[in-house]
Formats: sequence, C-alpha cells, structure tokens
Amino acid sequence: MNTTTALLEKPSNAGQAQVPGAVTTRRTPEPLLRQALGLTLRAFRADKGVTLRELAAVARVSPGYLSELERGRKEVSSELLAAVCHALEVSVADVLIEAAGFMALPSMDEELASTAPAASEA
Repeated sequence: MNTTTALLEKPSNAGQAQVPGAVTTRRTPEPLLRQALGLTLRAFRADKGVTLRELAAVARVSPGYLSELERGRKEVSSELLAAVCHALEVSVADVLIEAAGFMALPSMDEELASTAPAASEA
C-alpha cells in the first residue's frame, strides 16, 4: 500500500522513522492569505491609478500601515478591508475571489508541471 503525504513546510525528520514504501510529495508552501490579499489590493490600486497616499487618505488609514498590508506583512481586519475596498470602489467579494486566485496559482503550476502532455502536444 502506497501512501502519499503532502508537506506544506520543510519537515523535521529528527527522531522519526521512515515508513517503508511511503511516497512523499514535496510541495511549495501556499501563500498566506495576508500575502494574497496584499497583492490583490495593490493590483486593484494600480489598476485604478491611485497612489498609496491617496488611497490611505480615503480609507482613513496611515500610508505606512497600508503599505504593510500590501506587502503582506500585516493581517487586515474585515473592517479595514471593507474601508479599503470601498475607497477603491470594488466589493470585498471581488477582492477575496481575486486573492483566492493568487493562492491557487502555485498549486496549479505544480499540477501542470506534473501532468503528462496531451497526445496532441507530444
């Protein structure tokens, strides 16, 4: 019986016995939600042509804190996310959907890399 284990972080094998016949699949770590939200907020801001300072003023948050959010270094509260989305004139749902897309991209890249090409592509 083969077992497949997906690892999200580098394992610590100290003191652990290897299971004979076990197959280990190494995956790159998924992006954190705060990182995906930061990328998404920055992308929406860039699409609107709004500076960080302009957005911060309308959303009533400091430019430094907004910068930290966009770089994925700070967790965003639901209230602050709503304020920034409102300032960008975009729905929270649209931002969350886009962020989910950013989070799915690394796993899709791995899946595509490990999938054999179709017969027409060979």
